[in-house]
Amino acid sequence: MELRRIRHFVVLAETLNFRRAAERLHIAQPALTVSIQKLESELDATLFVREPRGVTLTETGRAALAEARRILFHAGQFSELVQSASSGMAGTLRVGFVGTTTSHLLPRLVTRFRNEYPGVELVLREATSTRIMQWLEDEALDVGLVRTPLLTPGNTALALLERDRFVAALPRSHPLAGKPSLTLADLAQERFVMYEQSEASGLRSAALSACQTAGFQPRVTQEATQVQTVLALVESGLGVALVPSIMQRFANDRMVIRDLAGYPDSAGIGLALTWLPAHDSPVVRHFREVALSEFAVDGGNEERGAP
Repeated sequence: MELRRIRHFVVLAETLNFRRAAERLHIAQPALTVSIQKLESELDATLFVREPRGVTLTETGRAALAEARRILFHAGQFSELVQSASSGMAGTLRVGFVGTTTSHLLPRLVTRFRNEYPGVELVLREATSTRIMQWLEDEALDVGLVRTPLLTPGNTALALLERDRFVAALPRSHPLAGKPSLTLADLAQERFVMYEQSEASGLRSAALSACQTAGFQPRVTQEATQVQTVLALVESGLGVALVPSIMQRFANDRMVIRDLAGYPDSAGIGLALTWLPAHDSPVVRHFREVALSEFAVDGGNEERGAP
């Protein structure tokens, strides 16, 4: 049964006149007549009584009219939904994010995106950068907000959203805690809380590189995956750590965070948006445009492929 014939039936039921219905539908009257005859044949029912001055609905036709209108209404909604989804104005977007984005980047980005694209449902999933990259490759996510550098090869594209730097986190009772600023060399003899290799390899590599550039190999005594867990271990007095500068707001009466003078540029870290170009979509492009407009550095230049 064609939707077009249901629409013809509804218009004829509303006008009760073949000529006026044909004019409203912008088709020839004979074509409308044939369309109604075919619909009645398909339904094996008479919908109209033909009279010299027009038509009237049969009891069956009156019963069918309300349902026909509902069918057309839902068909219209379906069409609008499909068009919105194909243009990126509706649908679902699965976003992976690292925990450190929740302090500023994620709330700003989500708020603006929802304001501009209210028809898109966001499904947010927190994980480490390593897991986010894997889920993207497995097509379990559409986009990710990750920490750079990334050490695993892949097919993703990256757009740097924010540059960052390491700062030193120390227990409040530490002898160096009273200094307003430190150098990495000041920490050469300290016990370090370090990022775990398999789940936070990028931050671990950047931290080790920074220490080596300063002339020493850090003595790692504790490891953790999340930056927040690293800070918790520092608070407990288990060592010092290098953490992204955005974590400075977590300083408290048990822990201090100090800037590092002479911080090496080679140990730069950051936050980036990542996605699979092979599975790009209008809604992913919209999210990317919002992110680049809100945060991108260097004019939003994109880097292809994970390092």
